[in-house]
Amino acid sequence: MPEWIEPKHLERAARIELKTLTKENADEVARHLAMVSRLIEEDPELAHRHALAASRRAGRIAIVRETLAITAYETGDFALALRELRTYRRISGKNDQLPLMVDSERGVGRPDRALEVGRSVDRSELPNDVQAALAIAMSGARLDLGQTEAALAELEIPQLDRARAFSYSPALFDAYATVLEDLGRTSDAAEWRTLADRAREALGQVDEDVVVVDEEELEFDVSEEDGRDSACADVDAAAPDDSPAEDIVADAAVGDAALEDAAVEDVAGEGLAVDDVTVEDVVALDSEGVVGGGAEDLAATADDREAGDREPGEREDGASEGRVDGE
Repeated sequence: MPEWIEPKHLERAARIELKTLTKENADEVARHLAMVSRLIEEDPELAHRHALAASRRAGRIAIVRETLAITAYETGDFALALRELRTYRRISGKNDQLPLMVDSERGVGRPDRALEVGRSVDRSELPNDVQAALAIAMSGARLDLGQTEAALAELEIPQLDRARAFSYSPALFDAYATVLEDLGRTSDAAEWRTLADRAREALGQVDEDVVVVDEEELEFDVSEEDGRDSACADVDAAAPDDSPAEDIVADAAVGDAALEDAAVEDVAGEGLAVDDVTVEDVVALDSEGVVGGGAEDLAATADDREAGDREPGEREDGASEGRVDGE
């Protein structure tokens, strides 16, 4: 940990979540989380170690579990990512990381389960950027199953707007182009690739409320409309067109070295050591309303742990793993 890293280097909203900790502990956790944000792109393995350190100190804080899930995903440990995402969802009550859950299910070789998870919520209640990311992940799961036409349909959502570019548009356009290529529609795919490039360029040239695309000054909307991320740039208009209840008792004894390292020392905060948890313990806690959030929010099933024994990125069928871009 570099000495110059201070708690203030972590964004304020995240620091507020740490207020339940002692000041000394909160400061150390904040420093570790700040390091994660600085390292996640250039050194995800080191970022993951910082996330583990933060989790050992603050395993009951939502943002800490979310961060650990993201670093696990980035290092290819999809089974651990799933477990942490379930915990984050239970603690926070949020569905904003649902796309990552879907893609992690793909990562452990369960595209069918990925589709079930993606259908477990009302998408209309999700922010636009989350809806777009979920569509990309669901499309990838369809591709895993060889359902190319269905993969294209997953992406044909209102956010697939060829006339305007939002923060999520380049990735959505690229994913759409990828599926078109798989369908042999190379001309259409090239058009959407061009749209993605124009959107990426427009979003990167924002100066106050104006962007320049193809030497035209186009409006840039930075308002928060309908609770969505609506920062968007107009793209050249002429451009071409959870889990069933039986999962609870499937396997609740989740003794796992990686999780122990992550300081997951109990289930639902009831002081049950991971290695000591039994099926009866989980059922009892669930019946008392302690666990909450449904079976999918409990510790991982046996399939998760079995998947965790495979090499990162390796599917159950031996195929290489794709990411949320559907490639």
